[in-house]
This record gives sequence, C-alpha cells and structure tokens, in this order.
Amino acid sequence: MSRYDLAIVGAGILGLAHALAAARQGRRVVVIDREARAIGASIRNFGFVTVSGQSAGPTWRRAMRSRDVWAEVAPQAGIPVQHCGTALLARTPEGQAVLEAFARTEMGEGCTLLPAAGLSARLPMARSDGLRAGLWSPHELRIEPREAIPRLAAWLESAHGVTFRRGVQVRAVQAPRVETGEGAILADRIVVCPGPDLRSLFPEIMARRRTTLCKLQMLRVAAPGWRLPAAVMGDLSLGRYHGFADLPEAAPLKARLAAEVPETLANGIHLIVVQSADGSLVVGDSHHYDDSPDPFAPQAVEGLILRHMAELLDVPQPVVTERWVGIYPSGPAEAFAEAPDEATRVVQVTSGTGMSTSFAIAEEVVAGLFGAAAPRHAA
Repeated sequence: MSRYDLAIVGAGILGLAHALAAARQGRRVVVIDREARAIGASIRNFGFVTVSGQSAGPTWRRAMRSRDVWAEVAPQAGIPVQHCGTALLARTPEGQAVLEAFARTEMGEGCTLLPAAGLSARLPMARSDGLRAGLWSPHELRIEPREAIPRLAAWLESAHGVTFRRGVQVRAVQAPRVETGEGAILADRIVVCPGPDLRSLFPEIMARRRTTLCKLQMLRVAAPGWRLPAAVMGDLSLGRYHGFADLPEAAPLKARLAAEVPETLANGIHLIVVQSADGSLVVGDSHHYDDSPDPFAPQAVEGLILRHMAELLDVPQPVVTERWVGIYPSGPAEAFAEAPDEATRVVQVTSGTGMSTSFAIAEEVVAGLFGAAAPRHAA
C-alpha cells in the first residue's frame, strides 16, 4: 500500500491550494474527493480574486499573497486571466466618503481615487447619471472558475505528481489512516477541507465553530457589446465588504442603504459584475443562511440583482442566459484550521473568500504541519 506525506480530503480550491503548498515542499500528495469532477462552490463563483475590501489584517494579507500565487500559477497551468483590477463606483455622497477613507488606509495603497469624469473615461460603460466618484484598485485578478479549477488540478497532477482519487467517499479520518469506500489510504499528515459537508467528518468542530451554510444566487447575462477592463462593484459592496464596511465612515452609508433598499439588504445582495472571455457578464450575488439551504432561485432576487446592475452599467435590455446557486460554509470566523490531533488539520474558509485567500491559508497550514525539520521527498 502506498503511503503519502499528505492526504487531502476535498478537491475544491482550498484542497488544491494545500496540494500546491505541499508539492512545492517536495511532498508526496494525494487528494481524495467524492465527486468525479469539480461541481461545488469553487466553480460556482465569480473567479474574482478580491483584495481591496477584504478585512484588515490577516485576511487582507492572505488575499495579497494568494493573488500573487494565482498570478504565478495561472500561466503555468494554462489558466487565462480575464481581467485585472476593480472599479468601485460610488453613487452616493456616503459611498464617496467611504472610498476616500479607504484610500487613506494601508489597504488603499496603490489604489486611485477618481472623480466621476475620470472614472467614466476608464469605464465608459458605467452609468454617468448620478455617478459621484470611484476608486480604481489594481490588486485584483479574475479567472474563469469553471475552467481554472480543473486546469489547476490537471497541472498539479502533471507538473507536481499529485495523485487524485476521485469518486471516492471518505468515511473516517484517524491519522495515519483515511478510511474510504475503496479501502484505507495511509498518510503521515492529513488535511480535511470538507466545504459545505458539515456532518460527515468532524461535525463536532463544525458545531463548535458555529458553521452554517450560505446559499448564493448568480446569473450570466449575454454579451452587452463592450469589454470591461476590470471587475465592477458599487455602494452595496462598500456597505458589506469588511474592509470598507468596518470603517467609521461607513456608518452613514449603511444607514442610507437600510432606509432605501431594505429588500436588497434582506436578501444579502451586494453587486459584483465580471466578464468572461465570450463577452458575457457574470452577475451577483445574494446571501441566504441556513443549515440546510433550499435549492431554489427566486425570480424576485434575480430582479433585484439585475436592477442594481442597471444602476451601475449601461445594459439596457439584459438577456439572462444562465442561472445557478452555490453553497459554501459560513461562520463567525473568516477561516479556521483546527487540529483534532498532531497530524490532522480541519480547514475551512467560512467567509466566501476561498478563491481570494486559499493559497495563503494552505501555505500556513502546511508549514505548521510539517515544520522545517520534516523529511522531504523528491517531486
């Protein structure tokens, strides 16, 4: 029976990030997933590696590091970068005040405050009526997650020798054994990245961490005839993303939004628009929390998302070509890594920031598991 240095349960972006971190140390890695291919939250998102707007401190630093890893890995794995940067559009004086305050923070370094005219010059498809100001962040990049996750896995297998066991259900973890429906897999260290499965493995950790599930609703709009140079967000995001919303200057904006768009906030909507290679727009999203979310995508929520898109961008008659929901773990912490024993880590991103922070989290976890004195194997 083969024995690995690291067994990873879960082949979403968090599991793949751990595989990369360990493979770069020369470890023998196996990734086990019950699905035959990627079908979860890692392919049901914007593919938007977000930096500006992340919570100050560890999450923002992890996002900066993960962005750098994505930029390094993407060309090696054949993953196109669709566009870079973010345009944050303020249509209220309160939103403008938040952008100005953010620009003065450490996280605002490299970002550019723009008046409405300057923003319109960079983003001519933005609705100019009512636009007050914007902030241009150069830090983000966007990949197509449906393509990126399979290509990343294939590259890990071909370039780094990572073994994948797909369509294999993990029944129990007790280091050094991972018990599966096809027999035991042995590994010196084990990382469990269960994603939205909160009950199969280590449910006591999920309960103690008060982990629940978040359902998001997203859609694709047919190509509008123009090309976005960057991702787009607006006042709603300034009231929700912690890097903006936790600033004292955000209080008046949140109060205004609560008074003017209560239904939008009740559905957890904060608008993001990105663009795919075929010109179509990926638009969303909403947030509904439940231990067992329903699978339905209400038309009313879609209508709100489209309404807010039309407030920001010139898409006079949007044609929706695709709709989907995603499910991801959510909790009070933005991420956590628990150690049920010295050789095992249970790792979750519980803030919807997996695409933005997983590479950095994985580097931290793998370094902690192996340490400088751990034996190394040839790649």
